[in-house]
Amino acid sequence: MSELVALGNAGAAIRKANDEGRGALIGYLPAGFPTYDGAVDGVKAMIDGGADVIELGLPYSDPVMDGVTIQRATEIARAGGLRTRDVLSTVEKVAAYSEVPVLVMTYWNPIERYGVDRFATDFAGVGGAGLITPDLIPDEGAEWIAAADKHDLDKVFLVSPSSTDERIAMTTASCRGFIYATAVMGVTGARDKPSDLAAPLVARTKAVTGIPVGVGLGISNGDQAAGVVAFADAAIVGAALVKALEDGGPAGVRTLTEDLAAGVRRERRATVDR
Repeated sequence: MSELVALGNAGAAIRKANDEGRGALIGYLPAGFPTYDGAVDGVKAMIDGGADVIELGLPYSDPVMDGVTIQRATEIARAGGLRTRDVLSTVEKVAAYSEVPVLVMTYWNPIERYGVDRFATDFAGVGGAGLITPDLIPDEGAEWIAAADKHDLDKVFLVSPSSTDERIAMTTASCRGFIYATAVMGVTGARDKPSDLAAPLVARTKAVTGIPVGVGLGISNGDQAAGVVAFADAAIVGAALVKALEDGGPAGVRTLTEDLAAGVRRERRATVDR
C-alpha cells in the first residue's frame, strides 16, 4: 500500500496539519446525544472550534471500552430511539456542512447486523470517511477491509501498550487513515494527565509505519493536547467533549474545542518524526 493510499481521508487531514507545523485535533461526540439535532449541532461546534477530524460515535448496547460519561450519553441516545440509519443521516448533515472528514467509531455488532457491504455503500454515499473499530482486529476483519477498500473508506484499528511489536506491525499494515493508539489500559474518560505509556507506544508504532498516529483516552484540555502532539501526530478527545456538550450545549463544545485546538497548535518539539 502506497503512503498516499494509506493516508486516506483522515490521514490527509492530519498530515496537512502536521505540514503546518502543528498537531491535529480529532474530536468525538456520539450521534443522538442529547438529541438527534443536538448531536448535529455539537459536531458542527467542534468543526467551528477547530477540529481537524470528526469521530462520531454509533451508540451501542454493550460499550465495553467506554467509560461512564460516554456510556451515559449513548444510553440517552438509544433511549431516544436512535438507530443506525440516524447515524448515517447525521454523517450526511455534517459532511454537507464542512469538508472535515467524518469517521464513525463503532463496535462491530451493529455493522454486522446492518450488513457490512451495505453499510460501506450507504456510509460512503452520505460522505462518510471511514470507521474506527475498537473491538475488531485485522485478523478477523477481512469482510470489512474488503468493503472499505472497495469504497475508499478509512480503516482505523487500535494499538495499545500491551501490543507486541509483531501485533503493532500487523495492525498498522491493515490501517488506512491513521492508527489509534490507546494511551491507557482501561476505559475511556478524561484524566488528570495522559498515561506515561503513550510516548513509548507511539514511538514503537512510528517505527513500523508512515501513517499518522493519534493518541486517545484521557485528554481533557489544551495543555494535555499540546503535550500529546509533542510526540504524536494527533490528539483524540472524547469524554471531555461529551461532558462539555452535556453541561454547556454546543457553545460549551466550541469553547473546549477552541482550547484544545490552541493546544495542538503550539510549537511542537523536534522529536516528532514522520
